[in-house]
Amino acid sequence: MAAADYSVDLADVISRGLDVLRPVVRARRILLKPNLVEYESGSAINTHPLVVAGAAAAFLRAGASEVIVGEGPGNQRDIEYLLTASGLYEHLRELRVRFVDLNHDDVTVVPLKSRFTGLAGLWLPVEVLRADLVVSVAKLKTHHWAGMTAGMKNLFGIAPGAVYGWPKNLLHFRGIHESILDLNSTIKPGFCIVDAIVAMEGDGPISGRARPLGLVAMGCDPTAVDATCARVIGIDPMKLTYLAEAARFLGNADERRIDQRAEALARFRAPFDLPPHLAHLRKVI
Repeated sequence: MAAADYSVDLADVISRGLDVLRPVVRARRILLKPNLVEYESGSAINTHPLVVAGAAAAFLRAGASEVIVGEGPGNQRDIEYLLTASGLYEHLRELRVRFVDLNHDDVTVVPLKSRFTGLAGLWLPVEVLRADLVVSVAKLKTHHWAGMTAGMKNLFGIAPGAVYGWPKNLLHFRGIHESILDLNSTIKPGFCIVDAIVAMEGDGPISGRARPLGLVAMGCDPTAVDATCARVIGIDPMKLTYLAEAARFLGNADERRIDQRAEALARFRAPFDLPPHLAHLRKVI
């Protein structure tokens, strides 16, 4: 969906996406997982608070029994500062939507559905496990180690820092691509919303530059959403290790088999600047 800037009615934009894509929402408990890392005024590091608030309002309008927002930042440990400085706290308070710090929530061990990390299970927050539908509300960014972060990489923040440290040390040790695959195969987010109204290019996910795209990408298949986002910014999705493997068993990354709705992708395509060590990811046209 097109969104020229953050002043548009994002609840309406996302509601129209839900109408088109039709995830099962009514009477379900929804957990929205944004990407919150660090606060830096005017940066494109985090999912914009208006996108998170718009998503919360849209799911409530669609009949959700409850919407909560949960995140476990990997860098900034002071979650109260991050929520207030970013403005997200005020938006959630107005909507009466609860925020859960996933770094310090109660946890339970969950067997992994795949074993790319070599781990048998992970300790995961109970609020995530109680949700009927986990929605990744991501920020589109290039990523120094993963190549790109969008809907699937965003699940890193679900791993509790109180168990795995900052920035999720065990998962980094076991492999970023491998951890992305194990988290997504186990948690199975049922919907993705990617904030690419203003994305990040260059040496992301923190030190890159803001790049306006005017796009909110949405979908029920996280693999397809990430593959589409990669193509929009000039990356070959099959050169991203986690996406190439996810296309084998988690979802669909084949452009010919992705049912593209709403706006034509050509409207948003914009090859992003990549640091030299990621230049091999560029899609050859």
